[in-house]
Amino acid sequence: MITGVVQFFYPEIKREEVKKYCLLGLAFFFTIGAYWLLRLLKDAVLFKLAFPVALGYSSDEGRLWYPFAKAISPWVVLGVVVIYTKLVDMFEKHKLFYIIASFYTLAFAVIATILFCQAEYGSEFVGAPLLKYTGLANYLLTESLGSVLVALFWSFTVSSSTSDQAKRTFPLIVALGQIGSIGGSSLLLMKFSQTWPLFLVAVIFLAGLILTIRYLMNSIPADQMKSDKEEKKAKPDMLGGIKLLLTEPYLVGVLVVSTFYEIAGTIVDYQMKSQAAIIQGLDFNWFLGIFGVAVNGLAFFMALLGTSKLMKRYGIQICLLLYPVSFAISLVSLYMYYQTGVATPLNLLWATFGVMLIVKAASYAVNNPAKEMMYIPTSKDAKFKAKGIIDMLGGRTAKASGAQIGGALNIKGNPAASIHNLMFYGSLIGLGVIGVWVMAALYVGRKNQQLVKNNEIIG
Repeated sequence: MITGVVQFFYPEIKREEVKKYCLLGLAFFFTIGAYWLLRLLKDAVLFKLAFPVALGYSSDEGRLWYPFAKAISPWVVLGVVVIYTKLVDMFEKHKLFYIIASFYTLAFAVIATILFCQAEYGSEFVGAPLLKYTGLANYLLTESLGSVLVALFWSFTVSSSTSDQAKRTFPLIVALGQIGSIGGSSLLLMKFSQTWPLFLVAVIFLAGLILTIRYLMNSIPADQMKSDKEEKKAKPDMLGGIKLLLTEPYLVGVLVVSTFYEIAGTIVDYQMKSQAAIIQGLDFNWFLGIFGVAVNGLAFFMALLGTSKLMKRYGIQICLLLYPVSFAISLVSLYMYYQTGVATPLNLLWATFGVMLIVKAASYAVNNPAKEMMYIPTSKDAKFKAKGIIDMLGGRTAKASGAQIGGALNIKGNPAASIHNLMFYGSLIGLGVIGVWVMAALYVGRKNQQLVKNNEIIG
């Protein structure tokens, strides 16, 4: 039955491939489900719980800490990259899931316990310092989880797939991942009286990831878990990924394509969340839940019905360009709407929401699988080490840059002026970043076609 359903939506997937890629899709379901739930909760905790008014903080304190949390995120992720790179040399690919997912399972269980104590015994019982550092730690842990686990999943999947399989099956994996993200996001719409039970759901998702990878490795023959690109054997080298990025122009182009959108995206994201945080009477958690469900719902239908057709008909290069072009059009439309001066705060919030909806959905459904395919004609070091640096450190640095731009446009004590600066100057800066991104996408798309055609390996 499952095979019939899969082949109805993805007729190019062969019957003997269904089990393998459904299991990989289930693993991605748990990964993205946990990440999106925690991603929304990190903002909810930082904006609303870590700096309670009951302990003397202003109601805007958490929003003002957002740029700081983003700024230190790359340094935390740098430490994660060093550890991750070492682990790649020490352990088999699938065992990395057991080690890394177990760490995050324990860490978020501890955070759930602290938030439980706050809910049951009050903020005064927990204390301002512990709440502050719990909010920041939760933020940083979630940022690093989104980097390391997602990067690890795609590195593992790419190294277990041929170029032909990737084109036919990656849209299925993305679609199953989007179901997980919809499920994780929708939990915030249920308006739980407390936040801590949602962290326990994320812990269950992470445990599900471990069990799925274990079952996958026990049930799929080893000869079906290989790429068609022969990987060069290399000595353990923690700096191998950095060396590749410094010497391979193709990987530099992949770095730009994979990270620069985060600069512009973080600026618009901060615009949206800043507006939502200051509008009186708006349930912030509910708004985050609506955002998560809408983005991932649209991405799911795009991945289910359109991604594979786009890749098959237009190729990787067009798919790489589709995202920045759609982003630019959406951002220009938002900027022009703001400049008319007729938008109420609530209408402007939903207009910004619409831009983020298009941008994020196109990212997850089209850009992400397309940029992951850029690693098919690369070595193991490029797939795991260089990719780890790009996705983890590069992605977080790009987000930190966008957050710092947003933070610099803030005017403390004057949220309305902050929103004006974010909408006016932030949008213009974002458009400049998109221009650089488009040029990199053109180069990488052409180079990838050449490498695949000539059966060449980078790195």
